[in-house]
Amino acid sequence: MAEAVPVRCPTCRRENSYSAPVFPCACGSPVVAPLNLAAPAVPLTRRTWSDSWVAVRCEACGRDGEWPRPEVGCGSCGTVALIPVHPPASGDPDAPDSGLGGRGTSGAGDGVRADARGPAATTDPPAPSDSPAAPGVPPASDAPAATDVPAGDRAPFRPVTIRTGGDAVVTAALYLRWLGFRDVRRPDGSTTPSAVVDLRAPGVVAQVDPTTAPAGLRAVECVWLNGLTASAASVYFSLAGYTTEARERADHLGIPLFIMDLTGTPQPVNDPADRLIASGA
Repeated sequence: MAEAVPVRCPTCRRENSYSAPVFPCACGSPVVAPLNLAAPAVPLTRRTWSDSWVAVRCEACGRDGEWPRPEVGCGSCGTVALIPVHPPASGDPDAPDSGLGGRGTSGAGDGVRADARGPAATTDPPAPSDSPAAPGVPPASDAPAATDVPAGDRAPFRPVTIRTGGDAVVTAALYLRWLGFRDVRRPDGSTTPSAVVDLRAPGVVAQVDPTTAPAGLRAVECVWLNGLTASAASVYFSLAGYTTEARERADHLGIPLFIMDLTGTPQPVNDPADRLIASGA
């Protein structure tokens, strides 16, 4: 991770700490998106795959690659804020460019990304695995070791870049295992709507929402009821954040809420989520 920098939420004006992730270029050199901190962050109102990537040039080999656009979830109001970056053609850090529209010379059409050119630069992106016929959950051997120890003693979480809804499910499953929940799986014959994926493990019921709309009040109450039925804790993962009503209800019910950015690292957005990270399973 790069050095943490403060990013002001465009909605509530609270400052949030953000560390830009480091990605491996095809040449093996580390690549970090050049944040344009002179420009204000922009709230994410509608997520599209084509706009979720930003062109970044490797300083070592000069290769332009596409990586997840930097974003941070506000710990106060839940807004997902897009952080501007300098485009590859900009050599002047003070250039008046927002960095939110640049996609380099390899940009794809609206709504469809021609190629990821991220961690797997020479291969096609993984196929979506969120269909009912595919569990979309990796075997336990692929996950970081789950340990019932405080967060400070755990190994760092190893994220998986999110390109599809299936990747979001895999990320949530890996994160639950990292927290200490074992035997995380997607139950067969789940009655959960297809857009939201149900994950189960002894002691926890989780739902993963990979859609482009913020999770609402009903979604939070549903996962809470599922947890009551299973006598287990409830956890919610969302790719697009939460409505104000959903956050307030989750705080009242003690449901941990997480936002997943495209780098594959879930971020806590309320106090129950912070407590879960601190205590583990």
